[in-house]
Amino acid sequence: MAKTSRRKRQAELPIPGARILVIEARFHEKIADELFAGARARLEEAQVEIEHVRVPGALEIPVAAAILLDAEERAGPRYDGVLALGCVIKGQTAHFDIVAGESARGLMELGISGVPVGNGILTVKTEAQAKVRAKRNGEDKGGDAASAVLALVRIARGQKNA
Repeated sequence: MAKTSRRKRQAELPIPGARILVIEARFHEKIADELFAGARARLEEAQVEIEHVRVPGALEIPVAAAILLDAEERAGPRYDGVLALGCVIKGQTAHFDIVAGESARGLMELGISGVPVGNGILTVKTEAQAKVRAKRNGEDKGGDAASAVLALVRIARGQKNA
């Protein structure tokens, strides 16, 4: 319980002038909508500017992030962080493992390169599990991922106790 209130307090601390790129995979639309609702609420509490981009699935998220980060670096003000939102539900083939692993690897590579990243891509066995994790009145994993990227942005800005 203390973890949730601590995350919420962190998300409410304003980060003046911060820009967060939110990339949302739409393959599971209802889940994506819930994840984005939770994330948007946390980001708005922190008073950051949100740029919201939609892509078909989780594998496209790291690619879209790389393309958009490269384009904005040449054209204008930098994004302070990237928030990935989506859902991968285990089926009967190995496709789940590929999508879940490769999307996470791509996001980790971005993070290690110095871009604050919040990974809100759910990897679950069933749609029912995804719904519980996505709902704002459930586990609110979209909000948690937003809090994670906000914490990393604060660290990048020199606030060591993010």
